[in-house]
Amino acid sequence: MIPRIKEIIPREKYKLQVSFDSGETVIYDVGDDISNLADFSILKTEHGLFENFQIDESRTCIYWSDRIDLPSDIILEYGKRIYGNSSGIIL
Repeated sequence: MIPRIKEIIPREKYKLQVSFDSGETVIYDVGDDISNLADFSILKTEHGLFENFQIDESRTCIYWSDRIDLPSDIILEYGKRIYGNSSGIIL
């Protein structure tokens, strides 16, 4: 089953905090994609674009343009799991 995105919070240094319907939350480092994928480099050079993402109707993909997107299963697989507790978030 493809994970469905519940919420996305942009963080510093091109990271996204992504929560899923399953209750899992991860930090995904888009900076790695910016460094390794040519199409993603515009996220660093065009001011404000990184924060201007969209979620598709099915809630299974984040996208910035028709050439820049991240499927939810990739985000979940390669993101760092985080857990909440009374003192905050633990990676």
